[in-house]
This record gives sequence, C-alpha cells and structure tokens, in this order.
Amino acid sequence: MNTTIETMTKQLTDALAPTVLEIIDDSADHIGHYASGGHYTVKIASGKFADLSRLESHQLVYEALGDLMKEEIHALRIEIIKE
Repeated sequence: MNTTIETMTKQLTDALAPTVLEIIDDSADHIGHYASGGHYTVKIASGKFADLSRLESHQLVYEALGDLMKEEIHALRIEIIKE
C-alpha cells in the first residue's frame, strides 16, 4: 500500500467512521498524463451520510482529505454507498 492511500485511509476513518472503505489507485490507467498527484477511487459508506445528498456526502469526503487534495491527489472518483 502506498503512503498516500495509508494517509487517505486514516483521514477518512478518523473523520467519517466508515463501515465500508475501499481506496483504489487508478494512476496506472493514466500513464503519460502528467499530474503532480495520483488518481484514486474511494468507495465509502458511513452513517454520517444518512441524511445527506450526494453532493453533501462528497463535500464531507473532500473535507476529510483536506490538504491531500492540493498535491498528493490529482483526481478523485467518489462512490458513496448508502446503508
């Protein structure tokens, strides 16, 4: 596991207490595409999403990842799993 995924896992777990969390490094699919950070997919379920819209749920994920979005993460695909 790379350190960005480890950091993402910790930050999402600390902020959202997910019941399901899967982080996939999609960077290999973008070889030749210059980017300062990686491409990732996050599949996540959390009770904190219960009464939120998809947009609001995505905002919580971005907030939890914070500064990682500035350098380490170039592209992020988010799949919210409703419980």
